[in-house]
Amino acid sequence: MGCSPDPSLTGPGRGAGPCLDAGVTATATTAPAEIEPRPPLLRPRRVLLAGVSAGVARHLGRRTATVRWWFLLLAPLGGAGVLLYLWLWAFTPVAEPADAEEAKGLRRASPVAFQLLLLLPGVLLVGLVLGVLSRFGALAVSALICCAVIAWSLGVDRRDPSWPAWYTSGTRLVAAGVLLLCALFAALGVTNPQGVATVLLASAFALVALGTLFAPRVVKLWSELGSERVARVKEEQRAEMAAHLHDSVLQTLAVIQNRAGASSEVARLARAQERELRDWLFAGPAPVGADLAARLREVAETVELEHPVVVDVVAIGEAVLPEEAGQALVAATREAVVNAARHAGGDISVYVEIAAAQTEVFVRDRGAGFDLAAVPDGRLGVRESIIGRMQRAGGAATVRSSGAGTEIVLRWPETEGRRP
Repeated sequence: MGCSPDPSLTGPGRGAGPCLDAGVTATATTAPAEIEPRPPLLRPRRVLLAGVSAGVARHLGRRTATVRWWFLLLAPLGGAGVLLYLWLWAFTPVAEPADAEEAKGLRRASPVAFQLLLLLPGVLLVGLVLGVLSRFGALAVSALICCAVIAWSLGVDRRDPSWPAWYTSGTRLVAAGVLLLCALFAALGVTNPQGVATVLLASAFALVALGTLFAPRVVKLWSELGSERVARVKEEQRAEMAAHLHDSVLQTLAVIQNRAGASSEVARLARAQERELRDWLFAGPAPVGADLAARLREVAETVELEHPVVVDVVAIGEAVLPEEAGQALVAATREAVVNAARHAGGDISVYVEIAAAQTEVFVRDRGAGFDLAAVPDGRLGVRESIIGRMQRAGGAATVRSSGAGTEIVLRWPETEGRRP
């Protein structure tokens, strides 16, 4: 059987290439499969102790129990397993939280401090029975375990949202009580040859126990004093700044308004800046009940920028209004102020009395006044946007107009109100 050379391997200077049998098909060399990258070395947010074993196991693709056994097997070798575990705990970052619940902090599956306290009697019993621990050594081991419990409660459990506050404080109190017992037993052994060392050890136990009992309270009081000091300094700085701005910038803005006239654009801009600066300096954060007053002040600022008028808003009292009633009062007041700005001009006053029993808004101008009965039926600004809106919300609106001006009274709920 004949064969034909491979055309891709023939050419000038190459000679005849290898033959391709008619029944043989050339195959391409397959590329090696890409190696899947390892996941990053991160500690999870739901852990047993610190999450080191779980993070290493996930990074290496091994079981978590296997990694834990390796740490335990390395521990007797000069403490290599313990040092490696602490090093990874200190320098391995924590995974990003997946939701708001995980963002609160690491959650541990078991109460570590309480388990250490439960472990203490067993360690002492085994050590004394086997003769490994002397009386002095048993006290030292008890003190070390209690100090570890106290340190864990103050440094770790306090930031763990899994455990309530009574657990951390109770565990810390139990550990402090054990330390006091250790100090008592150490003091009873003053007659031995190591009397000075025993007295020092007993004093150290007592100091640590007392510090555990009173240190959190002292730290809390110190933090509160520091916060009050910082707040007082800020308040003094704010008062000094307010006095300086009142004597300079606010006075300048007032002079600009007086000389420019209420109808000029410059006066409107100066008035808006003065109102904003006064609110920032003197008003402070508005309480929840004063939300209606804050919204009416926003209405006044908007009307002043659109019309050559001055709108003064005075609010007294605090109360939480239903949302529907608040919207109706704000919308009706806006319509009343806009009508006064269009037809009367000049100065417009808005007086607000907010109370739990009744809320009233008085809008006054000094225009020529009008007769509500003489207003054509096609003009529904006062009838629908003010009176009708308040009635639909369960309130009432009254219009009093004369040659000396107009007063619109808005009340919620619909009861006979009081006049200021």
